[in-house]
Amino acid sequence: MDWKDVALMPWSNQGGGGPWGGGNGGGGGGPWGQGPRGGGGGGGGQQPPNLEDLLRRGQDRFRRFLPGNMGGRGIILLILVVIAVWLASGFYRVNSDEQGVVLRFGKWVSTTLPGLNYHWPWPVETVLTPKVTQVRRTEIGLRTGAEAVGARMPSGTDVPEESLMLTGDENIVDVDFSVLWVIKDAGNYLFNVENPPGTVKDVAESAMREVIGKNEIQQILTEGRRPIEAATRELMQKILDGYEIGVQVTQVNLQKVDPPAAVIEAFRDVQAAQADRERKQNEAQAYANDIIPRARGEAQRLEQQARAYKKEVTDAAEGEAARFLSVYNEYVQARDVTTRRLYLETMQKIMSGTDKMIITQPENGGQGVVPYLPLDELRRPGSGSTSSRQGAAQ
Repeated sequence: MDWKDVALMPWSNQGGGGPWGGGNGGGGGGPWGQGPRGGGGGGGGQQPPNLEDLLRRGQDRFRRFLPGNMGGRGIILLILVVIAVWLASGFYRVNSDEQGVVLRFGKWVSTTLPGLNYHWPWPVETVLTPKVTQVRRTEIGLRTGAEAVGARMPSGTDVPEESLMLTGDENIVDVDFSVLWVIKDAGNYLFNVENPPGTVKDVAESAMREVIGKNEIQQILTEGRRPIEAATRELMQKILDGYEIGVQVTQVNLQKVDPPAAVIEAFRDVQAAQADRERKQNEAQAYANDIIPRARGEAQRLEQQARAYKKEVTDAAEGEAARFLSVYNEYVQARDVTTRRLYLETMQKIMSGTDKMIITQPENGGQGVVPYLPLDELRRPGSGSTSSRQGAAQ
């Protein structure tokens, strides 16, 4: 007889009082050979629980659970069905945006990909399926939305202890930024670090302070925003990979970069003065870019004119020298003829542009003024009648 037969034995309360004897008239009771102790014939006081009644009630419940007259084979079949159901409960599905983390007695043993998978049923193994494609947002220096609600702050609350940072030129700047990240390894994310979101936030603040400390405030406030975001994301990823936290940083966004509120008005005045200086410098540079090319062009024009004049004068002088040499050669060969020709040509040049009068010497038989017809005056336009009258008078 095994424990199963004992469990199914139809105990009766008639006569024997259960398996330990001691019926109603017997006064014995319980497996230890003594009945319950009473405080007199009336039975006052607290009575201990009757073990036989408890066992009987347990048997009745077990009989109600089992079908009618089930023998040993039925029990075995039931046990096999229970085992099959238990084994079938080990199938689980991992969605496309999840990773399955299998725990064996609480220890991480493997990570499964999306799809239908199997593990040993509970309590041997369990599965966690965190979402790995969900983009998570961490804010530093400012609390908005869900983070403000979680911190019990009004939305848009500034946190100076996180946002005030020291620049490379020893100025203070107020930086509010946010970090977008996703889980790339669910196992590392769940078990390598106790508080992954808090670790991401601390690493983001530390990386931003290091990058801000390497830049000057003027660059941070103007054209250095994009390089700062890229450098912070790269440094964060390097640190988180060293922690093996299983997190991928997708983006770092600078939301506000301003001087501290106590000096922001003075800083704006300085910025306006610097903007005026840059504007004046740009205007001066534009004027220089306009006037210098024009001056250079004018200088080149004058230089080209001088070269042309030099060429003209040089060519004219060379031609005159060549003409003089040719005349001189003719003069050397025939001096009288050349002298007379030069004299006549010279007189022609001198007398061609002057009024002329012919006067003879009276002592040589001349008559004084000799009249002549000024044909050259007649050829001049607008002076024909006047010249005729003057010639007639002469």
